[in-house]
Amino acid sequence: MGSDYLFGAILASLLAAILLFRSRSRVKKARIGGEVAGAPLVSTVESTVAGDGCSGEGADIIVVGAGVAGSALAYTLAQDGRKVHVIERDLTEPDRIVGELLQPGGYLKLVELGLQDCVEEIDAQRVLGYALFKDGQNTKLPYPLEKFHSDVAGRSFHNGRFIQRMREKVSSLPNVRLEQGTVTTLLEENGTVKGVIYKTKINGEDLQKKAYAPLTIVCDGCFSNLRRALCSPKVDVPSCFVGLVLENCKLPFPNHGHVILADPSPILFYPISSTEVRCLVDVPGQKVPSIANGEMANYLRTVVAPQLPPELYGSFIGAIEKGNIRTHPNRSMPAAPHPTPGALLMGDAFNMRHPLTGGGMTVALSDIVVLRNLLKPLRNLHDASSLCKYLESFYTLRKPVASTINTLAGALYKVFSASPDKARNEMRQACFDYLSLGGVFSAGPISLLSGLNPRPLSLVAHFFAVAIYGVGRLLVPFPSPNRMWIGARLISGACGIIFPIIKAEGVRQMFFPAMVPAYYRAPPAK
Repeated sequence: MGSDYLFGAILASLLAAILLFRSRSRVKKARIGGEVAGAPLVSTVESTVAGDGCSGEGADIIVVGAGVAGSALAYTLAQDGRKVHVIERDLTEPDRIVGELLQPGGYLKLVELGLQDCVEEIDAQRVLGYALFKDGQNTKLPYPLEKFHSDVAGRSFHNGRFIQRMREKVSSLPNVRLEQGTVTTLLEENGTVKGVIYKTKINGEDLQKKAYAPLTIVCDGCFSNLRRALCSPKVDVPSCFVGLVLENCKLPFPNHGHVILADPSPILFYPISSTEVRCLVDVPGQKVPSIANGEMANYLRTVVAPQLPPELYGSFIGAIEKGNIRTHPNRSMPAAPHPTPGALLMGDAFNMRHPLTGGGMTVALSDIVVLRNLLKPLRNLHDASSLCKYLESFYTLRKPVASTINTLAGALYKVFSASPDKARNEMRQACFDYLSLGGVFSAGPISLLSGLNPRPLSLVAHFFAVAIYGVGRLLVPFPSPNRMWIGARLISGACGIIFPIIKAEGVRQMFFPAMVPAYYRAPPAK
């Protein structure tokens, strides 16, 4: 009997020693992620793992995704004293062909959030306006920056460099935990989101963990399963961008974005560093010529290159021969949220528009300013139902800025694209001529595009002014029946372009936000 007790005691001691060793190995400090310019992206964090794989650190807010929106949001919330846990799929430097142009309105929001130094030390280029090209003609469209500080302008850059600068700044805050992991599921209890389940690696070991917080904000559009749980996404893919980088190319108008109204759809050029120019060729539809078998290179040489200004032709052909041709689907998704206690959508997870006008980052940064102002008076986020009801005002307060930029992006893409319809092509020519008039005719639309004057009524006024201008061109000097018919179809086509976009954005929220009850919603009582 004594030997049995002795054997049992030895066995129990061995098991206890093994369990102690395993638990201590899991509590070791881990450095997660990559580096920015030689500096660590993430400070060393203590990852206490309970027996069920739960994160031991309590956060006020979980942010899913550390792109532009997620990083800016995490920094802003942390600056207000919140404990923020950021979970990002991949902390190495992104390599994208979009998200490279920040409009002046977006730069002003960056200043308002205290993140303007993130466009420094990355070889970012100042952007002062646009140049528009059509059928051998061109017109220069400067941003109306006269009333602003001399530093205010657009900025263009490598998207990955910009994001890494933001992540570096976020990780420098002591109340931010930036972790590499893939969020798989929202943790729900009785219809309220309590946190997330995510997969990560610590010391080479795959772990599934849970993180809890009173509020979870999903910013990464790649997590489609999370997006579907929180909104009704109607994702449209009208076209794809084909991206190239032109090296040592001199643009006809330095420090300007260049838009070529080509057939079948627009082509963009803008600097992304002191020696590189990004070219984005829009290809309508979801299917593009194959890169692997050479169809894409042939398409670019034979269809696209002959439509370019002579100054850009040689560099464009050189970029094709060098290879490294990449594609990106251009998604459009109106905001259609399901208000869910404990959760919120932001950034590309919530709202997307055609990237032709480069308005995505401006909308995201503007949304963050709105959300910051709403959350600032709240110290307790634990009353999920009251918080959800209060944050419904976010969807209304963001609308004037977001819907103006969204509507303009969708409408301009359709107007700038070639069409077999003569009325549509008349609208396209009218838009080019209207902008070429200069003065208020160019300053008004460009102030809308740049985010400096995001007013929906101004957008509608200029859009129909272009249509009426187009009809006037048709009726002068001889208003023949055929010309009158084309003019009538032009007006009808203009309505067919803009009204469905406005309807998707929400007429009341866009034009009359003060009529929406949530506009006046007060913070929950403390």
